[in-house]
Amino acid sequence: MEVKFYESVEDCLLEFAVILSKFHGKWVFCKHRERNTYEVPGGHREENESILETAKRELYEETGATEFEITPVCIYSVTGKNRVNETGEESFGALYFADIKQFEKELHSEIEKIEFFEEVPADLTYPLIQPLLMQEFMRRSKA
Repeated sequence: MEVKFYESVEDCLLEFAVILSKFHGKWVFCKHRERNTYEVPGGHREENESILETAKRELYEETGATEFEITPVCIYSVTGKNRVNETGEESFGALYFADIKQFEKELHSEIEKIEFFEEVPADLTYPLIQPLLMQEFMRRSKA
């Protein structure tokens, strides 16, 4: 599995949006109903949807966030077979950061619950990808 970072790529290549999120200074992670691991909010881009619209929609669907500030971080790519990429070819996504101010009381998606962490949890759904996205965000936010 290889993860790379870019400043930009052609918009048509962006298939995913991943949103690193905090609420009151703690990281927000989701637990899918069918898994025992945690993941960063994010998902596939729908047809006729901008990548920013994807990020906002996925953040809402997976966390219930109704009030937030969202900013782009960078573009990333993943090469190698995984749960969302059966071919293993390089696929691209946009990485965002969201500072969440308010949530709905209930979730309305495949996500069972959200939890708040001081540090990245050990049990990640995508352990070869998500820590690298976090590291790149941290590196860029210190620059």
